[in-house]
Amino acid sequence: MSVQAGNEDDHAVVVLITTQTDMEADGLARHLVEFRLAACVQRLPITSTYRWEGEVVEGGEVLLLVKTMASRFAALEEAVRALHSYEVPEIVCLPVRAGHKPYLDWMMSETAVRES
Repeated sequence: MSVQAGNEDDHAVVVLITTQTDMEADGLARHLVEFRLAACVQRLPITSTYRWEGEVVEGGEVLLLVKTMASRFAALEEAVRALHSYEVPEIVCLPVRAGHKPYLDWMMSETAVRES
């Protein structure tokens, strides 16, 4: 397998995604990594407070911290929207302004589109 040349303007990002259950979080995490849409996904239990359909709601969720490259965001977003149970899933992309170069290089390698 060879790796396609990366975009010189590409940069690392962290995408925040919330899910309602551990099972959904596990499935999304595995899918994103298996299809090289993410290099790594961490899962954290959280409590969220938000307004939905006119009511203030509070409940447990699972926060996914998805490490990927900006060039993979569109495909990642499409996959999450197709697989997610929420009508309006949280998919927020944050730039990584600095980081440990070997880790960032690993992220780029793991999310590279590969030819068979």
